[in-house]
Amino acid sequence: MTSRVIPVAPFVLTVFGATGDLSRRKLIPALFHRDLAGQLPDEATIVGVSRRHMSDEEFRHFASQALADHVPASELEGSEVERFLGRLHYVTVNAEGEEGWSELASAIAGQGDRIRVYYLATAPHLFGPICEKLGKYGLSEQGARVVIEKPIGKDLASALALNEQVGRYFPEDRVYRIDHYLGKETVQNLMALRFANALFEPLWNNAHIDHVQLTVAESLGVEERAGYYDTAGAMRDMVQNHLLQLLCLVAMEPPSSLDADAVRDEKLKVLRALKPINEHNVASVTVRGQYRAGASSGGAVPGYLEELGSTRSQTETFVAVKAEVENWRWAGVPFYLRTGKRLASRVSEIVVGFRNVPHSVFGESVGAIEPNRLVIRLQPDEGVKLWLMIKDPGPGGIRLSHVPLDMSFAKAFKVRNPDAYERLLLDVVRGNQTLFMRRDEVEAAWKWVDPILSAWRNVKEPPRPYTAGTWGPSAAIALIERDGRTWLEDGA
Repeated sequence: MTSRVIPVAPFVLTVFGATGDLSRRKLIPALFHRDLAGQLPDEATIVGVSRRHMSDEEFRHFASQALADHVPASELEGSEVERFLGRLHYVTVNAEGEEGWSELASAIAGQGDRIRVYYLATAPHLFGPICEKLGKYGLSEQGARVVIEKPIGKDLASALALNEQVGRYFPEDRVYRIDHYLGKETVQNLMALRFANALFEPLWNNAHIDHVQLTVAESLGVEERAGYYDTAGAMRDMVQNHLLQLLCLVAMEPPSSLDADAVRDEKLKVLRALKPINEHNVASVTVRGQYRAGASSGGAVPGYLEELGSTRSQTETFVAVKAEVENWRWAGVPFYLRTGKRLASRVSEIVVGFRNVPHSVFGESVGAIEPNRLVIRLQPDEGVKLWLMIKDPGPGGIRLSHVPLDMSFAKAFKVRNPDAYERLLLDVVRGNQTLFMRRDEVEAAWKWVDPILSAWRNVKEPPRPYTAGTWGPSAAIALIERDGRTWLEDGA
């Protein structure tokens, strides 16, 4: 089975922070792969912008090195590399000053009436000033679109202020708040599984589903991001955006269509239906932790404080939450969320645990009947497993086994699996906002998260320590096991 490549209209994409880590690791390789696939029109232009003084040729050399570091060598052997590098231009701009803005305006004006996209791969405090300058120099007109990365604020008040700043120059239908998790192939397949199959949707409720687990685990530590991370923590960095967005896609009602606002309306309803967590229940439904020195597959690793270069920090590197969606579909079904740094392995997955059969007709000799599970693996090795009870082959009576129907995307589809940024970048060019967060979604997520952060501050209990290379604090295991359930590891 092969994928279809649909070219997009001519565009000029301006990347602010073009010499930064996100551009080098993700944006430049993603754009190259789309060009390699034949999806970029001949007229497509990419303009890099940052404070660093650099010529076009120096920026192309920077991009060439980024490709060498993050794209397989076998994909860099043809003339496509030179074609892609020829699309690149560079302008030195001071985001908070006046330097370079006139030159940038001239460069973009020279691209005619192509679709204009501005990607703000910068520190969040620059989002407002950049949008203000884009407005001042007439660059926010002609249907121009702006893409902003998380974090969108550090709490509700700052998110409101940031959305207001951006909204002065770009109306909501031209603001793209990107969450790369929503661009992952398996996340898209969650919607296909639910809404394109008669098998699941009739069972997708509290009568048939016992609980849901959402895990985003990283084996790496904070490393060079320690300075930023200590001001954010796992709740702001992962739960407020990635995990809540995944929860919304699992729990939302069927939208009337895949129109962007139809989907986002249903996600918003889920966020507004989340049971509040505050000082009265925070101790019983949340766990936060901080990793200590331990070991990973690469050997001994330092603890969070050592990486931070400090002797004390209250920042959590691990969070587990028992969340509940208070509506008719999900009443009584817990959603267990967890995320952390320096865990046992790098894995992101959704586990939908179904209720057990009400009565076994087989007797005790066949073995235990285990509940069905749907496991959606986001990374690595993207795929879907449906765990079922079947009869072991052979004569001599019935013996039951719990086995998966396993669909690996890499095996089922003989094509390269595009990175999430590849899909999302071109969705911006197409003007498709379905996979991007709307302003009210961001604000609703903060309204749920803010009381949790406030409760943690008021309780003043430090994060629980856990050894690097484990699955987090023992309290996180107790959080789910006192409900008679257990965390499921590695698609089990």
